[in-house]
Amino acid sequence: MSQPLTTRPTVAGISIFPFRHHQPPPLCAFLFIIVLFVATFYTLHHPNASPPSLFSRNPHNNDLRLRRLFLSSASNATISSYLRELTRHPHLAGTKPSLDTLHYVVNHFQSLGLDTHVADYEALLSYPTHISVTARFSNTTTMEFDLNDVPGDSSSSSSSSPVVRPYHAYSPSGSAQGNVVFVNHGEERDYRALDSIGVSVKGCVVLARKGENLGRGGIVKIAETKGALGVLIYAENDGGGFGGIERGTVMRGIGDPVSPGWPGVVGGEKLSLDDDLVTRRFPKILSLPLSLRNAEIVLASLGGARAPVEWRNSGRVGSGQRGGPGRTVINMTFQGEMKMKKIHNVVVTIRGSEEADRYVILGNHRDAWTYGAVDPNSGTSALLDISRRFALLLKSGWRPRRTILLCSWDAEEFGMIGSTEWVEENVLNLGASAVAYLNVDCAVQGSGFFAGATPQLDGLLVEALKLVQDPDAVGFTVEETFKSQNNIIQRLSRVDSDFSGFLHHAGIPSIDMYYGADYPVYHTAFDSYDWMIHNADPLFHRHVAMAGIWGLLGILLADEPLIPFDYTSYAQELHAHRDTLSKLLKGKVSVDPLSMAIQEFSLVAKEVTDEAKKLKEKSYSKDDVVAAAKRRELNDRLMLVERGFLDAEGIKGKEWFKHLVYGPAAEPESKLGFFPGIADAIAINASEGVIEHEIWRVARAIQRASKALKGGFT
Repeated sequence: MSQPLTTRPTVAGISIFPFRHHQPPPLCAFLFIIVLFVATFYTLHHPNASPPSLFSRNPHNNDLRLRRLFLSSASNATISSYLRELTRHPHLAGTKPSLDTLHYVVNHFQSLGLDTHVADYEALLSYPTHISVTARFSNTTTMEFDLNDVPGDSSSSSSSSPVVRPYHAYSPSGSAQGNVVFVNHGEERDYRALDSIGVSVKGCVVLARKGENLGRGGIVKIAETKGALGVLIYAENDGGGFGGIERGTVMRGIGDPVSPGWPGVVGGEKLSLDDDLVTRRFPKILSLPLSLRNAEIVLASLGGARAPVEWRNSGRVGSGQRGGPGRTVINMTFQGEMKMKKIHNVVVTIRGSEEADRYVILGNHRDAWTYGAVDPNSGTSALLDISRRFALLLKSGWRPRRTILLCSWDAEEFGMIGSTEWVEENVLNLGASAVAYLNVDCAVQGSGFFAGATPQLDGLLVEALKLVQDPDAVGFTVEETFKSQNNIIQRLSRVDSDFSGFLHHAGIPSIDMYYGADYPVYHTAFDSYDWMIHNADPLFHRHVAMAGIWGLLGILLADEPLIPFDYTSYAQELHAHRDTLSKLLKGKVSVDPLSMAIQEFSLVAKEVTDEAKKLKEKSYSKDDVVAAAKRRELNDRLMLVERGFLDAEGIKGKEWFKHLVYGPAAEPESKLGFFPGIADAIAINASEGVIEHEIWRVARAIQRASKALKGGFT
């Protein structure tokens, strides 16, 4: 096992927390710190001169030195200072305070001497102007619910930058009044359970508790099909006990709704709000978030039939809970406004020395519903620290082999808009040149490391985890604790962060990482710097670990002569997916086309692994033209495989999503976390012929991937 490299905050000239519970770094780390200090001192006193290089011309001799320098230059105090500045004010996308955050990020990159530019787009964003929810109970009393949540620490708020009131972006304006029906998580199976006890929601207002399987947009979409007039959604975590209310979007799909499928460049084509392509993105019935406190008041007042037995004693739904409709009536009003707003992505380019036309992309979004200490600025602060450390390495003579992009996206909270517009504008160049996309959204929301990835990146991720000390377990690496907790690398079929456009639309291998499975102040006004230092990461050790893992992955992907992709891992995962599908189908439809395609992919993956091994065994020299050409040709094949899983027709019902192995299922009750087209066909009880066609589509996609990996022509 590789020896872990320390992530302790020890760079010269930067203050650190005096209280650390980790063992001191080994002597060699101190030696590297001294070297780094000399390089930094030289740069400060000779700003126009080239500092002495710390790296030799042999990259193999540089690997360990580079990684040690990167990790030893970490500083949790510096990351803390970044997060403090980023969260001084709420910075909802499209508002004036969001420009302050933009300028802070841009100025940081430019102060490091990094090549920085801003890519502007225009997008339709949604804001509230008036919100109210009133309940009338069976005893004729009424109550108007308080729909504000404010931080307990007044020092975190600012009268000039008020927190936006809790709302659902893109909900239609209007009013709805009706008897209340509790619909559990608002899934199709919940409505079937209501049907079984004779309860209909037609003409009613439904109350739903947010679950794991269905997002707020899906809850509203299903309620709309059932004839509900309006939807109230609450989260059971209650904002950490403070009465927080979870904001969010209910738009369907991702990206700017008035430029669907093409980039919303400034001055470009925009559809009208009554265009069918636009209106289908928005719900037809209004919805609002509700605090747990107010939801419990409504639940306690409900009459009607008892809640279905499978809901009882689940969460806060008691055994005697009534589900309605009783005599409790809700009157809810939402007035909002749609505005075209300019949004701003920030892109830093660190030019590669040998393969400048190949790109490794690290990205995080910058906008937040409120203060955004966890979501997303724990990730932003880690990205800023990576850029600082990369700048130190550059000053010391390092140049990545391939180009690295550091990206700060805007308007993610409205539906991954900033990254989606950028992907749509650059989709051809990404397809030809992008090696991988590394995403961190909420870098730290609690304890425990979690990650999702496309399978060819599994091995690389594990190797990076071996090199970083665990922030919560002295003497252990992140890899050791990750393994001991039986955590697995998840697959990226979900659509909840900026990796979606890269993987699902452009076919770019991707990783998404975060610390902590969940946190109670999600999208509430309590997601503040104070909450972070009192709850999620008081000493910022987890931030340091995440920045270390993220930056190391970028370095490894940018610097390894052969791109470190393992397609035998992908083949194994495809075999496992086929087996799961076969069990689900129970022989009703043949999976033979998949089996044959996966077997072919496995054979090619084995051949390419052997080919790569032979190339690695040869001594490296960039002057060896023949070897360089072979590496380049193999790298091209390794890079293009993921594109093979894309299909021009996309997923039926969600055609913008092109990936047929990992992508969002259109049907919320799909039973597979992969093969979304097949999963949807099964979920809607499609004919055997339709399911068979979807199986063939996936088989052809795997065959395309095999041909890309093998190279040449048939």
